[in-house]
Amino acid sequence: MKKHGIVRLILVLAIIGALGVVLPVYAQEKETAGFKIARFVVGTGVEDREPVGVAEVFPASTEKVYCFLEATSIEKDTEISFVWFHGQKEMLKFSLPLKMGSRWRTYAHKNLGGLKGEWKVELQGPDRKVLKEVKFKVE
Repeated sequence: MKKHGIVRLILVLAIIGALGVVLPVYAQEKETAGFKIARFVVGTGVEDREPVGVAEVFPASTEKVYCFLEATSIEKDTEISFVWFHGQKEMLKFSLPLKMGSRWRTYAHKNLGGLKGEWKVELQGPDRKVLKEVKFKVE
């Protein structure tokens, strides 16, 4: 192989490698059963239909945490569930509708009851399949 061909091959491999790192960063929506998940976050509230106080760690003084979902490209009316866990223990399951359309935002909240430690919220489809999860900690 000529030197020119080797340089070209190295350049192509470098570009492919760079795209492998960059593409997941920009692929924000996750395709799921009949809709895409644009955002799934936890925060201290929801104002004007947008999450506020989004974080991964909350102080022990936090009384309530909100889990916010923005779904897009919803093919048909369906029901999803927010399932809250403290450690491995299921604490709350809250089911909500998603209506067919281009975009739907919804949320559920949980009173923390002073429980510190590791938490997570699973987004489950109608078949109880976990579509996405978000983890947070209360210290």
